[in-house]
Amino acid sequence: MKMPCSPLNIGDQFPNFEAETSVGKIDFYDWMNDSWAILFSHPADFTPVCTTELARVAALIPEFLKRGVKPIALSCDTVESHKGWIEDIKSFGKLTSFEYPIIADDKRLLAHQLSMLDKDELNADGLPLTCRAVFIVDEKKKLRLSILYPATTGRNFDEILRVIDSLQLTQTKSVATPADWQQGGKCMVLPTVKGEDVPNLFPKGIETIEVPSGKGYLRTTPQP
Repeated sequence: MKMPCSPLNIGDQFPNFEAETSVGKIDFYDWMNDSWAILFSHPADFTPVCTTELARVAALIPEFLKRGVKPIALSCDTVESHKGWIEDIKSFGKLTSFEYPIIADDKRLLAHQLSMLDKDELNADGLPLTCRAVFIVDEKKKLRLSILYPATTGRNFDEILRVIDSLQLTQTKSVATPADWQQGGKCMVLPTVKGEDVPNLFPKGIETIEVPSGKGYLRTTPQP
């Protein structure tokens, strides 16, 4: 399948691809199966911030799997480089295993096609490194979230788990999550929910917050 070179938009079909990884060649859709996936890129193997990130993801594997999400990493290095680096990651993170694949994109094909290159960060050969991209893809292979971090800023994977919780909750429950929402916190009732539908959708009730405009759009409910 030919992949676009322009940035993907939320709701787009995430393109399938084949790639060599630290666990062998994969077809992305086959590897996902019926799960969600998080694909995250990093600038280079054997670099400090990237090592902390991949160790953190490895430690969080039970949390990702609990949510039905498979992590997969990517950098513009070879499979052999990845395999050597994994030993450093395990040592740094005090890990006994490393249970997700790292894509070898040494020809920068995926990095280019998914617009993941950071033009301000170059390697020793003057080639751009991959930025810290995050793509969350649902079981229907739709892109649900994308974030781009610069190479110098490590990601907050607690925030990424929080986002996954919000995406999976709001997908089916007619709610949205407010600023700084955490699992178990109050949610916002969607403006499209009619008053007569509230008792069936929200048996725990709702609260309407008064505002100067008099418009009753700020409605909260306990997390469904």
